[in-house]
Amino acid sequence: MLYFYYGEECPHCHHMMPIVDKLIKEGITIEKRETWHNKENAKLQEKADSGKCGGVPFFWNDESGQFICGATDEDRVRDWAAGKV
Repeated sequence: MLYFYYGEECPHCHHMMPIVDKLIKEGITIEKRETWHNKENAKLQEKADSGKCGGVPFFWNDESGQFICGATDEDRVRDWAAGKV
């Protein structure tokens, strides 16, 4: 499963949202989890992050264990989703 952790007011997260939405429209399953206003999602991010990034945006590939900290470009997100990062 692929996860995109973000904060509602995070400008870097807003920069990434169109890329995530584009991949979802293409059929890639990415679960979006808002963490700044949702304590349960914040706990899930903390568990997945385990000290790797410490913030959002945070991309987590539960199958491969690969992650991305912060904003990046579409090609890198695609590689992450495919387990190539």
